[in-house]
Amino acid sequence: MVKNSYIVLAVILMIGVMITGCSAAQAENGDTVQVNYTGKLADGTVFDSSVGREPLEFTLGAGQMIPGFEKAVLGMKVGEKKTVTIPVDEAYGPRRDDMIMEVPREKLPSDLTPEVGQQLQVTRQDGGISIVTITKVTDNTVTIDANHPLAGKDLTFEIELVKIQ
Repeated sequence: MVKNSYIVLAVILMIGVMITGCSAAQAENGDTVQVNYTGKLADGTVFDSSVGREPLEFTLGAGQMIPGFEKAVLGMKVGEKKTVTIPVDEAYGPRRDDMIMEVPREKLPSDLTPEVGQQLQVTRQDGGISIVTITKVTDNTVTIDANHPLAGKDLTFEIELVKIQ
């Protein structure tokens, strides 16, 4: 009788897995995953979210995401939710003073009217593109900051693993 009970239990569990699509698979390096997320600063300000959009898709271990976010998703199961705080060093790193530059206005395009807070695309010496933010404007110079806007900040993410491919 006990043996039959185990068989019935095993069949019920298998049916449950087939119906719900759940499995015990955990996200591993090399897996392409989809997650829903909300990112917040220490004061609770939301800086980004997938709410109302398609889930974010990326491949674990491919360097597409900040290290702390990838680390948080590793080992999660489909349907699992968690909240993690990612320290500066596993997010966008510390703010760097050497990423702040003063540029003579004559070096800017003549049709540009620079304003504090304005973001510009600049071409780096290696040919890549960077986004910089104008932080100060004077008659003769414009100060630009090439730090990522979230550099120097711990980030909190609410994450839900939606799919593992």
